[in-house]
Amino acid sequence: MKTQQNTMLSTNTNDTNITENGASQRHDPVHGGQAPADERIPAKLIGAIVAVGSLAFIGILTETVMTVLFPELMKELGVGTSTVQWITTVYLLVVSATMPISSYLKRRFPLKGIFVAAVILAITGSVIMIVGHSFPVLIIARIIQGMGSGVATPLMINIILEQSPRSKIGRLMGVGSLVITVAPAIGPTVGGAVSSVLPWRAIFVIVIPIMLLALIIGLCCIEQKEPTQEARLNPLQFLAIVLGLCGLVMALNQAGVAAGAAVSGQPYTHAAVFAVASLIVGVLSLLFFGYSSKRSFSPLIRLGILRDPVVLLHLLAYTILPIVGIGFGYVITNLAQLSLGTNAFLAGALVLPGALIGAFFAPVGGMLYDRFGPTRPILTAFAVAIIGPVLLLAFSMHLTPALLAGFYFIFGLSYALGFSNIMTSALSQIPHEFAPDGNAIFNTMLQFGGAAGTALFSTILTIAQAGAGAEGTPQFAHATAVGGSWTFATMIVICATAYVALVCAFRIRSKRMRAVRQ
Repeated sequence: MKTQQNTMLSTNTNDTNITENGASQRHDPVHGGQAPADERIPAKLIGAIVAVGSLAFIGILTETVMTVLFPELMKELGVGTSTVQWITTVYLLVVSATMPISSYLKRRFPLKGIFVAAVILAITGSVIMIVGHSFPVLIIARIIQGMGSGVATPLMINIILEQSPRSKIGRLMGVGSLVITVAPAIGPTVGGAVSSVLPWRAIFVIVIPIMLLALIIGLCCIEQKEPTQEARLNPLQFLAIVLGLCGLVMALNQAGVAAGAAVSGQPYTHAAVFAVASLIVGVLSLLFFGYSSKRSFSPLIRLGILRDPVVLLHLLAYTILPIVGIGFGYVITNLAQLSLGTNAFLAGALVLPGALIGAFFAPVGGMLYDRFGPTRPILTAFAVAIIGPVLLLAFSMHLTPALLAGFYFIFGLSYALGFSNIMTSALSQIPHEFAPDGNAIFNTMLQFGGAAGTALFSTILTIAQAGAGAEGTPQFAHATAVGGSWTFATMIVICATAYVALVCAFRIRSKRMRAVRQ
């Protein structure tokens, strides 16, 4: 394994050459040599991306759509806030635990078989959500849905990486980013709109025909370009990664619950102890996973790619930026309602311009990547993106719904233009045979970052609101605005940290390119 990792790392500098105008010319690791400039995207590849992307879109949509339904679910099921949130938390846990095995699944099973299994899981979970009328049954449904969603998103990226023409990979990764960024943005709005005119279960009735259509398209279009391998699933490694990721997500979730209870004067010892225990279990499990992977002939995820500082710095940025990107949806909807006094539908609508328009510009960011290489498109996009939270911080105590939507639009558009290019840039430094491992790692950390963002920002707002009186009072609205200012300051720090990491990564890569030329 050590020899394999050393060989892999020694080839990193051969994946991308920088031309005189700064654009990247990636070697085609499948066919060899430079990718021809006039490569066309096959029609079946487009169909495969549409099919798997639709399934991934629905999976992410149903992840976020449930948050706006919590009040209705609490009344119907007779549970409290701390209990009903498990409908989302358990979903995130299962998705986080499923994504790491995407590398093994891709190596071991045909793509079409993986897709069919994901569709069956997603439809089964949706049917149970429709007919289930007790909280435990709904939890089981969310577990099944989470397994389908955890398979679908990495599968879409693997198909793009494996089958897209080298000269078009940036724009197709942008299309994949469109799926990932649109769904969480419109989830709360869709949930509020549907539940205002139909029973909440109608959401799952609506998505089933879409998944069946995706299944038909996928069966016709998904092709197997590479043979499967005799990969083996190490049960100890699988258990370790499941416990590790679930432990970290649970630690974040329960730490937020404990902090909220503490500042509200409620008992918090149980949640705090649970958070610490989950953190310890999570960290120790991940350490064991890393130790075991180094000594395994066929590891669940080949972690040698993280020995490259360029890949590691990209991963750092790709992990912490979703804390802001996905957490923004929670922050804006809550600020709008609790500080500015808007209704739920308008609060959700404030996110739509930046999220939707930004997401549809994600392929444009990919085209810029294909044309100019990674450095300028990525750094320029995030230099502009950070202006959004800076303006929100400057006007945090004097915001209006229009300003809130406008400043978020600046961030949302720029974020979408640059975010998917981070993963594309990192994977260009990884030999082709290790791309599924990179895909699994990056998608897992994306999911983790999103979960961390909601937990972090909800905790900040809860602390600011503590002791401010009842919801709806001027004191409570002012406290929420103060919490918003703290949140925007935190966002700026996160964006700046990611920007510095990317600058360092590009400098290291530039030095490598100069060394290769010499």
